[in-house]
Amino acid sequence: MEKKNNWKAWLYLAPVIILMAVFTFYPLINTIGISFLADYDYTTGTSSGFTFDNFAFVLGLKGVESGGTVSYLTDVIQYAIPNTFIIVIVTVPLSIIIALLIAVGLNSIRWVKSVLQTIFFMPYVTNAIAVGMVFAVIFESTGLWNYVFGTMGTDWINNGASSANAMFALCVYIVWHALPYKILIFLSGLQNIDKQYYQAAQLDAAGKFKTLMNVTVPLLSPQILYIMITSFIGSFKEYSSVVGLIGKPGTSGDVGYRNMYTIVYYIYDSIAVNQTHYASAAALMLFIVILIFTLIQFKVSKTRVHY
Repeated sequence: MEKKNNWKAWLYLAPVIILMAVFTFYPLINTIGISFLADYDYTTGTSSGFTFDNFAFVLGLKGVESGGTVSYLTDVIQYAIPNTFIIVIVTVPLSIIIALLIAVGLNSIRWVKSVLQTIFFMPYVTNAIAVGMVFAVIFESTGLWNYVFGTMGTDWINNGASSANAMFALCVYIVWHALPYKILIFLSGLQNIDKQYYQAAQLDAAGKFKTLMNVTVPLLSPQILYIMITSFIGSFKEYSSVVGLIGKPGTSGDVGYRNMYTIVYYIYDSIAVNQTHYASAAALMLFIVILIFTLIQFKVSKTRVHY
């Protein structure tokens, strides 16, 4: 009977499978193929053959000869890769810790919890570019940040900004914009924790910090794992926050542009100038890095996640 009804299951799944095949699997396979094509022209679909040079060019290991001179791409290895890893290392743990603490606080303030939940969730449904424009005004040399902290005249995101200042402003924006979704996930997990665990902790005279570390965090480990994986993927793919802060893609000579350059930013830049083969090579390398980080997290979670 089960075998006879299999066709019904496939029929119900067909719309989703078709959509995934068109918008997920085909673009992925197509990108992998283009990354190994030399001088690929997206408009005509032509190339000069198979090559591994696209990856070497993106990493600055091989140059492109034009007019008797050889030019090397240095922006990716000098700016995009370091900036992307800084975003990942700084914003992921920081946003998770802050979101967890806020969620625990909101869960204990029951009489205004619904109101505060709405307030904290509003940035998540707000357009990222619009929010980025607000943060760009805040981090101007005469903006609110400098006014509050008494650093008037300091450049954070303009051409005169140092790399450290630019990354600081970018990370602040990313962490702030990432908090609402994480808070919502943690709140849903906190509400499913049996109160008897907290009552047992009170009987053992455990303090708030010990209760948080020995009761709340272990019981929230599934939510923490989910948020960690999605946060790592999102941080590696950071792009809209950069556009929101600096306004638009710049040029390689723009200091402020280079200080916030990310891998995905390079991918979009390359596509814009019809260098799809380089963009595909960078996208494939980014995919492999994200896959490795995700597999490592799944491996670690086998001993640290409690369902």
